[in-house]
Amino acid sequence: MPADLPITSRWTIPAAELSERFSRSSGPGGQGVNTTDSRVELSFDLARSASVPELLRQRSMERLAHRLVNGVITIAASEFRAQLANREAARERLAKLLADSVAPPAPKRRRTKPTKGSQERRLAGKKRRGEAKRQRRRGDPGDA
Repeated sequence: MPADLPITSRWTIPAAELSERFSRSSGPGGQGVNTTDSRVELSFDLARSASVPELLRQRSMERLAHRLVNGVITIAASEFRAQLANREAARERLAKLLADSVAPPAPKRRRTKPTKGSQERRLAGKKRRGEAKRQRRRGDPGDA
């Protein structure tokens, strides 16, 4: 039985709340790919889990709404030939996904005015670009 899955320093998902399914994987493996159940699907019922604090549950449910099916998040891993490696990959991906979903929102950006120097550099660049384009023009009858 796998161990508990640490998400943050304060939040760990008990192993009993995780469910794994195994199936045959496409991809590398030669003839063994037809006989070995190396693909792993790791599922976690986020909506009904007792280990998730309510504030984190709401934040995760909002941020992961597009990935949830009836409140359950599922991660599939089949990039390795060995089932054990795929199990570890799925656990790492689930932990990262959940940790990112419960991270506090970034602070609002304070709008500032552009500096005088940056405005001057922008206008000087526009003048140079316009001059380069002007050099490429054919002589118009009205220019002479």
